[in-house]
Amino acid sequence: MSQTTETKETPYKPTSPNSKLDFASVWEYAPAPESSDHVEIKDQYQLFIDGKFVKPSKGRYFKSTNPATTEVITEFAEATQNDVDKAVKAARKAFKGEWSSLAPKTRGKYLYRIARMLQERSREFSVLESMDGGKPIRESRDVDVPLAAAHFFYYAGWADKLDYAFPGKTPEPLGVCGQIIPWNFPLLMLAWKIAPALACGNTVVLKPAETTSLTALKFAELVKDAGVPAGVINIVTGAGQTGAEIVNHKDIDKIAFTGSTGVGKLIQKSLAGTDKKFTLELGGKGALIVFEDAPIDQAVEGIINAIFFNQGHVCCAGSRLLVQEGVADLVTQKLKDRMETLIVGDPLDKNTDIGAINSSQQFETINSYLEIGVDEGADVYQSKCSIPENGYFIRPTLLANVAQSNRVVQEEIFGPVLTVQTFRTADEAIDKANNTPFGLAGGVWTDKGSKIFKVGAGLRSGVVWANTYNKFDPTSPFGGYKESGVGREGGLHGLSAYVKLK
Repeated sequence: MSQTTETKETPYKPTSPNSKLDFASVWEYAPAPESSDHVEIKDQYQLFIDGKFVKPSKGRYFKSTNPATTEVITEFAEATQNDVDKAVKAARKAFKGEWSSLAPKTRGKYLYRIARMLQERSREFSVLESMDGGKPIRESRDVDVPLAAAHFFYYAGWADKLDYAFPGKTPEPLGVCGQIIPWNFPLLMLAWKIAPALACGNTVVLKPAETTSLTALKFAELVKDAGVPAGVINIVTGAGQTGAEIVNHKDIDKIAFTGSTGVGKLIQKSLAGTDKKFTLELGGKGALIVFEDAPIDQAVEGIINAIFFNQGHVCCAGSRLLVQEGVADLVTQKLKDRMETLIVGDPLDKNTDIGAINSSQQFETINSYLEIGVDEGADVYQSKCSIPENGYFIRPTLLANVAQSNRVVQEEIFGPVLTVQTFRTADEAIDKANNTPFGLAGGVWTDKGSKIFKVGAGLRSGVVWANTYNKFDPTSPFGGYKESGVGREGGLHGLSAYVKLK
């Protein structure tokens, strides 16, 4: 695969008299690309049904491109209603047959085996994740793949201990689970869905996002190598219609969806009146609340991580900065200075901080929101870093002088764009943070523990981080309120979504 080349621009020189940093005097990083020579990518990938790779019934395929280069990586099969039906039948057969008859301890062994094999092939999976999705290799290597393995390890341990997870109850598996995952964390979301489902004795039919199906099909190869019984895990690729076929299939007992709020609402309507269980992990508009007594430099690093991690393609991204008036100018200046040190470029370069926007569609969406911000009167600040000539890249962006009613404050942009507002009191910060349709995650920076508990308790968010952000662990439940979803994933809560209790 060819590597992207970056344009050369004049190094940034801070113009603000308050800035004490001179970025023109620092060393430039030499390129540090991660090799992709060890990765094997087929020209075409089939559907994974009943333990085998099979061609789609109508013979249709769609292309997958590298967002950093716009080059075609491979082709994936497009599953139709007939293909989804085959996958569901295979999953039902496996559920009634070999899988349900296995001892829970044996099911756990399969999950342990998957986890270990993910670790052994971590370099391969991390490179594929960055090539297919555009995220920096450091994030794929250090976050996505290790966390995916950790989820399989964690739920493998629960496979033969479900009676302890639900004292006084008898947990039973639901049956066949339909699972639909997004493009921002393809392998990790797969692990979030498949690991607890299998630990509880269910079988699955999973559909990855059409723009990031590569690691899911590589995972299917791993499943075969691990000897998982046929039909336990089925992976069908396709666009929204394929997902709709899974949601509406009459022989599926549970739907698990992670994606946009709009699609989540459609799924809820489709499932109304049925007896299917469902969990929905949807959008967010996380608030970052920084008080005057906060460790400012630590808070700035937290803000950078909260919004620019994975190009802002994170449902729980801290995309709204609420900073107390007394330190607003200081925080904003330090934030701008820190933004100038971020490297936007080739996702496979280990120096890269912000990779490529996942698709041309999302690239256009983010840019349209930047235009909306300008029309609404926002002051736009973008770092002056160079970006590659090819591919979909957007510089880290601040939108200041915004109002609570502005669309850029209320709506999910899903990109490297941060809005900045101020507040005076804790109550005002809580009111502003809660004044959106979402309630997925938020962060509080302060030196006072009592303030953390007061503000954290007041935030209508499923997750609240204190003096940090984007910390995930398989033992901890994750989910939101309001339009951010229904149910929880991770931890014991993640198990309860895949069992019926008697």
